[in-house]
Amino acid sequence: MNSTYAEGRGVAGRLTSSRGWRRWLISYLIGALAAAAQPPVHILPVLFISFTGLVWLLDGAQTRRAAFGIGWLFGAGYFAAGLYWVPNALMVDAARFAWLIPFSVLGLSLGMGLFTGLMAIIARLFWKQGISRICMLCGAWVLFEGLRGIIFTGFPWNPIGNVWVAVPPVLQGAAWVGVYGLSLMTVFAAAAPAVMSAPASRYCHSLAMSGLVVVALVAVVGAVRLENPPPNRVDAPVIRLVQPNIAQKEKWSPTKRAINFARKLQLSTLPAAAQPTHIVWPETAVSFKFLFDPAAQLLLRRIVPQNGYLLTGALRVDRVAGRAVGAHNSLVAIDGDGRPQTVYDKHHLVPFGEYVPFRSVLPVEKITPGAIDFSAGTGLRSLRLPGLPPFSPLICYEAIFPGRVVVRRDRPEWLLNVTNDAWFGISAGPYQHFASAQMRAVEEGLPLVRVANTGVSGIIDSYGRVIASIELGRHGVLDVALPAPAVPTPFAQLGNVIPAALMIVLCFISVLTHKKEPL
Repeated sequence: MNSTYAEGRGVAGRLTSSRGWRRWLISYLIGALAAAAQPPVHILPVLFISFTGLVWLLDGAQTRRAAFGIGWLFGAGYFAAGLYWVPNALMVDAARFAWLIPFSVLGLSLGMGLFTGLMAIIARLFWKQGISRICMLCGAWVLFEGLRGIIFTGFPWNPIGNVWVAVPPVLQGAAWVGVYGLSLMTVFAAAAPAVMSAPASRYCHSLAMSGLVVVALVAVVGAVRLENPPPNRVDAPVIRLVQPNIAQKEKWSPTKRAINFARKLQLSTLPAAAQPTHIVWPETAVSFKFLFDPAAQLLLRRIVPQNGYLLTGALRVDRVAGRAVGAHNSLVAIDGDGRPQTVYDKHHLVPFGEYVPFRSVLPVEKITPGAIDFSAGTGLRSLRLPGLPPFSPLICYEAIFPGRVVVRRDRPEWLLNVTNDAWFGISAGPYQHFASAQMRAVEEGLPLVRVANTGVSGIIDSYGRVIASIELGRHGVLDVALPAPAVPTPFAQLGNVIPAALMIVLCFISVLTHKKEPL
């Protein structure tokens, strides 16, 4: 270990020289603190404490094992604090699933922490003095943040770049570099002050502030972008978003189904200043079998706008000889005769929520009702319906995957995300989910319509701005004209190639700028 860091004074010196349980506890706590920058809290300054502290802890790591432990516990703290609400889904049927709560909290946070642990090992392989180590940390962080969104079907929840949904000018940077590019910038800006622990030089303070300069430049360019929105659509369709706010425990209750359906019907027929041309219900609002019932079709005929559609989430079951052999989480278009038309089946399923991976060896059931696992659809599609611009349907957490929400060779003009955030309860989960939807709108330069069983429903323009919304825990409707798409963004054209290239460039800069003496 380089004596420069071992002999440092103040906070940097104490973190660098920490050992044993103190080092592990600090790693966990500063990781948990970083989660406070995510929605709905948005305390961005905590990132400077967390990432500067992470650099100083890694300065004192004398072995790869120590570096892994620091990164692992940092990540475990970050995910434990950011995903504390996950057990709410298990409490919907506590008699069957409450026993899994300790495993879900520990398993998810420690499992996701493995990515940051491996990140720390990779970064440490090239850990040198000065700004070099900051560049390497950023590159390694984004590499493993991207891998987290791919491996084991992917779980890119709460990337660091998501913190900028609270700052619209900086958020616009996602149009060029995507959320992973914003993560790269964020980690660099938050970790750069760590160079102050190195020997004094005339560049020390400039390097410490360099990340903030980059953020400021992005904000200026983003502000200019916000001043030049696309013109409004001529004869834009008016879409009614219906948020029924039905408790998850009551959603499929036999004694509540008629009441729940009546609530959606009543909300769909409320008077409006601008007559809606289409109506959207949330994920799994009805069963597919129900849609073929003549009585149901009669009721639906009364609410579907003339020459319009009801777009609704539906539970679709495949049957052979009357026996259920497959299930699909679907989006269905209901025409003016009350009959189902276009169907889209969710293709990116939630592990343990909609199916059980390694079912033959894992002694657990899926959380959603039903004895059989859901089956995945064929993939992304651009749907075309008369009276509507082409759109890309996204069910539930399909909207959290950067660069994987549209068919690029068949670009849609808007995104439709139906979801059921009632599983999350009154927590940070629905706000984090909504923030990912905002990020996808900016990345793709497309407006996004989001309809949830309960909060947050809303319409987001192609700049990530929320035009109107219905908050968590409330029922109601929104009637909003569909915004126009923006010009295809660089990210929409190249996707995650851009942040990947930035990551490689930053790592190359790290190699070029490091000093010869290793830690």
